[in-house]
Amino acid sequence: MRVRCLALILLLVAPLHADYLFTYFTKNGEDGLHLATSTDGYRWERLNEGRSYLTPTVGKSKLMRDPCVVRGPDGVFHLVWTSGWNENNIGHASTRDFITWSAQQEIPVMAHEPTVRNSWAPEIGHDARRGEFLIFWASTIPGRFAQTAGTSEDAYNHRMYYTTTKDFTTFAPTQLFYDPGFSVIDATFLHTNGRHYLIIKDETVKPPKKYLQIAESDDLRGPFRALSAPFTPAGLWVEGPTAVRIGEDHVVYYDAYQTKHYGALRSRDLKTWEDVTPKLVLPDEGTPVRMRHGTIIEVSREIVAGLRRG
Repeated sequence: MRVRCLALILLLVAPLHADYLFTYFTKNGEDGLHLATSTDGYRWERLNEGRSYLTPTVGKSKLMRDPCVVRGPDGVFHLVWTSGWNENNIGHASTRDFITWSAQQEIPVMAHEPTVRNSWAPEIGHDARRGEFLIFWASTIPGRFAQTAGTSEDAYNHRMYYTTTKDFTTFAPTQLFYDPGFSVIDATFLHTNGRHYLIIKDETVKPPKKYLQIAESDDLRGPFRALSAPFTPAGLWVEGPTAVRIGEDHVVYYDAYQTKHYGALRSRDLKTWEDVTPKLVLPDEGTPVRMRHGTIIEVSREIVAGLRRG
């Protein structure tokens, strides 16, 4: 009976006959949300002939960088994004089909910190245990974490912060989410085998690091176990990781922003990694409108079909 119930839950929560959808931005994020699709997670096709599906309207700068999306238990997708380079807020909107969207919302996640410099690369996940959404991002607050001051470019010194919400109307007070003892940005989760794996970027530039590591946790809010060794290619500066399970493999995609291309690594045990960058086929690679820092999720083929119809 338990097996049947579990199977029913999985059918209700997971999309049937799923494809992969990549939410991303181009250039500086000024024209909004772009989408690409794939049936295998490696060969990607841009949708809408590369045109934006959602033009940003919130924040002072009205940008849409680092778009991250999660599917809620009711089937609604929630999107959050970086709305400007030096702002105390992030953007949010929701949809069921990626065509019709709710009104865009400015969430002032760091408005309580008058000197905060930024609110970068927000990520969103659903915490089924608590029945709420977890939103986390990187911010620099001048004067905090003095031991690592000056280790990142332009006097940035990031740590991860978070808030939670059940309804996107009321938000819990912002708290520190993750402090690994160095300037950290671009955190994202991989959920697999009943565990949560936080993938983070070490933003230290003195001395140069700029690589990815993983910390495991039993709970979305932590605490997190010790960080793994760096697993991205040595000497390659990367950002904007996103991760998904494809069959038995866990695949982590990253933006190698200095060389302006996407790379990918895959693993079955999250310890031994294989570089599968040569398998990637991405639209507009090497051009000014190439794909940048986004999220890969599974969606039903019905959603992709609707996006193709436009």
